Amino acid sequence: MYHLNVSDMTCGHCVSTVEKAVKSVDPDAKVAVNLEAQTASIDSQIGSDAFIAAIEAAGYRASFKKSCCSHVA
Repeated sequence: MYHLNVSDMTCGHCVSTVEKAVKSVDPDAKVAVNLEAQTASIDSQIGSDAFIAAIEAAGYRASFKKSCCSHVA
């Protein structure tokens, strides 16, 4: 699963546009876009760079969400 920051979203139409951008790369991807948090979670086997490119082509800035914690096994 990929967790991305997606900035510049301001409304429900923006959320829909980001979801459509993700689905254009992988129609079977599970995607959850959170307008308030400005994030997108994507569950797919396709590489994350393709999703970032598609979201940016739709007019939004996308980047990997930084983890707040490191996990030690």
